[in-house]
Amino acid sequence: MWAGDKASAALGMQLIDVGPGYALMSMEVTEAMTNGHGTAHGGFIFALADSAFGFACNSHGEKAVAQHCSVTYLRPGRLGEHLVAAAHEVAREGRSGIYDINVSSDGETVAEFRGHSRTVGGRWA
Repeated sequence: MWAGDKASAALGMQLIDVGPGYALMSMEVTEAMTNGHGTAHGGFIFALADSAFGFACNSHGEKAVAQHCSVTYLRPGRLGEHLVAAAHEVAREGRSGIYDINVSSDGETVAEFRGHSRTVGGRWA
């Protein structure tokens, strides 16, 4: 899945670790990711969390997509910060899953993301 993920790679994300129901990714906030306030645009923080969610919910080998996601920003991301998104499975039943993703920098929470997944048929090779 990582080899085909052009969006995450283009944003400079790194896949640090992945296992059943779990994924850890990181990204540095670049100048191109800042908004008019000079802080990280929320869409880039969301994208990092969403990518970690994607790897976690596909980690069981079944192809899965997002059916609903929400994010709460607790503080701004800052230029040059190294953000880390840690995704873990909360529940998985039938075709549905729920995942919580914490986005942090140096152990300080930047955002909390919750993703709901749905399997769509097919398996990863």
